[in-house]
Order: sequence, then structure tokens, then C-alpha cells
Amino acid sequence: MAKCALCGKHTIAGRSISHSHKVNKRWFKANLHKVRARINGKVARVYVCTKCLRRVEKVV
Repeated sequence: MAKCALCGKHTIAGRSISHSHKVNKRWFKANLHKVRARINGKVARVYVCTKCLRRVEKVV
């Protein structure tokens, strides 16, 4: 699975617990978007989470 190029956020495992306390495994996925960004002076397509999307320099 992809992870954020800036902060390293990625998919983590956890549990969902129902009202009757039945436990099931589930995945918590990061909200990632593929954007064209300028990183270290070069333009690249990278996955960025929505929190980092505000601080990355986007290229149109």
C-alpha cells in the first residue's frame, strides 16, 4: 500500500467492535491523493495525505 511521501503516514491494522462486543480485524487507511509536486527542485508524482496537501508546493 502507498504511504505519504512527506510524513510517512500509511495503512495500520486495528479492530472494529460491534455493539455486542464482537471483534473483527480491519484496516485504517490514510487519506492519500496522488499529486504533481515539486520536491527538492524536481517535479514528481507522489502520494500525499490530506494534512500534508496544504503544505506541499503543487505544480499545475
